[in-house]
Amino acid sequence: MTVPTTSRRLRSPAVSRRIRLSALPAAFVVALAILGPVFAPHTVDHAVGITFAEPTGDAWLGGDRLGHDVLSQLLHGGWGLLLVAVIIALLVTGCAAVLGSVAALYPSVGAWIERSADLGMLLPPVLAMLLFMLSWPESGAVGLIAVCVIAGTPYTARVFAAAAAGVAASGFIEAARGRGEGVAYLVARELLPNLRETLLTQLGLRFVEAMYLVSTAAFLRLPTTLGDANWAVMVRENASGILLNPAAVLAPSLAIGLLAVSVNCAVAAFGRGRRSV
Repeated sequence: MTVPTTSRRLRSPAVSRRIRLSALPAAFVVALAILGPVFAPHTVDHAVGITFAEPTGDAWLGGDRLGHDVLSQLLHGGWGLLLVAVIIALLVTGCAAVLGSVAALYPSVGAWIERSADLGMLLPPVLAMLLFMLSWPESGAVGLIAVCVIAGTPYTARVFAAAAAGVAASGFIEAARGRGEGVAYLVARELLPNLRETLLTQLGLRFVEAMYLVSTAAFLRLPTTLGDANWAVMVRENASGILLNPAAVLAPSLAIGLLAVSVNCAVAAFGRGRRSV
């Protein structure tokens, strides 16, 4: 039976309201990324005027280097980055949580996991991603996800191992072991439910890192399967005209930053709210 690490009490209306307010920016930006194509006034290749045309009533953010509508490209260009970043964040957090929990339960196994994590941390994730994608560009988005998960899991596993160490030494873990429960039960039913705040915190941080890696890969057109109209490509292609139409570069740059930061803040606020119940 899982024993919570904090006393249970009803969440106050003020805490619930604060969580909802913290989630509003994230919900808006995520909705913009997912539903943007539905509300885009034009297709991504719709011409609104000359190269880097200034904003007008028909094109609120002006034109890009080819005279295409920046607003339409902005509304079309977020869902691919968001989807890949979410998959990476979920996989890294899940794998690291399991590895860290096993390391806390079995110190002998944990020593090997920690040594492997130390070796994995020697290669920065962005460098690993660049080396892999430049060597096997045909791997596409699947290859990008795989290398980011492999490179990002070791450090996060160390964080979970440290967080789970105190829980693993608790009496209810020893009682479960005395009943003959296996490692799967101990991890899934005893440890992870008591690491909810760490899970949520790491999920938010891994999402920020994933957005950084995915945006870098998209900026370098690695892989090309992320599309030609995503936010990172917009920044790359329109950088030469930032003085002519700043919105063509600043709008997608702000969208990437707002998406990463707002989601991280919302997840962190939800984690603090979980701690209060």
